[in-house]
Amino acid sequence: MAEHALPEPVVRVSDVRELGHDLVVIPDRRVQLVPNIGLIGGRDSVLVVETGMGPGNAGTVLEFAAEYARGRKLYLTTTHFHPEHSFGAQVFAGEATFLINRDQADDLKTKGPGYLEMFRGLGASVARQLEGVELARPDVVYDHEYDLDLGGRVVQLRATGRAHSRGDQVVRVPDAEVLFTGDLVEAAQFSIFPWFPPYDTDVSGTRWLEVMRRLAAESSRIVVPGHGDVGGPQLLADVRDYLELLRDETWTRRDSAMSEETIAEEISALMIRRHPDWTGQEWIEKGVGCLCSEHPV
Repeated sequence: MAEHALPEPVVRVSDVRELGHDLVVIPDRRVQLVPNIGLIGGRDSVLVVETGMGPGNAGTVLEFAAEYARGRKLYLTTTHFHPEHSFGAQVFAGEATFLINRDQADDLKTKGPGYLEMFRGLGASVARQLEGVELARPDVVYDHEYDLDLGGRVVQLRATGRAHSRGDQVVRVPDAEVLFTGDLVEAAQFSIFPWFPPYDTDVSGTRWLEVMRRLAAESSRIVVPGHGDVGGPQLLADVRDYLELLRDETWTRRDSAMSEETIAEEISALMIRRHPDWTGQEWIEKGVGCLCSEHPV
């Protein structure tokens, strides 16, 4: 698709969806490179989940969050370091406490500059949103688990370990049974494998599958994916089942005389037949490449 035909990757505060008491999502509206953005409120504080890509989008989110908070303290977290999720954190400096897990903080510091340049090359509309980006430093860094008390509501931040990226985290709101997954889960979209050897090989299909098995076994009434429509626990099962099938079909062919290109073609055709309405078909081949390099964990 030509770049000019794509919608601008702009966060728009419209059709905000209420998921529970003092808990809303600014939906991505199915616009590429726009994430679902959450606001979780307690008596004393409000946590914002994701910034949108670049200072302009983050400014829109911060303005909405400040109005929503009505004087309550603001916190910010991001599910992983990729640009549309976290490359607006600079705008929240002095306005919110920015907290993330250690692996994500390391990703942001070491890989952030390279991703900034890579995304600037995706087209003029993306480059416009990334103008003026300065990679922010978190105020609070945790290792594996962090319970954030918002006042009468505790939100659980949990590092998952290496999966879609090295520093993924999920955000759980136990009292509402809501789970924010970032790009561990997409709705009606093939899983995004940022498999770009030799530059980036941190994504792990086998570890991602293990994460999804754990998440699917836990209680979540509402699942907020990184991209796509908010749904129920079936979203977790869908990703788990897809990754399991992708692994099995890849490994069945991997040790044959077939080339990786032929393996990817066969598996892509199979997956598209199974999920004809899913977007992101180009990520199937990346997933095959990743899993061809992996072994049981």
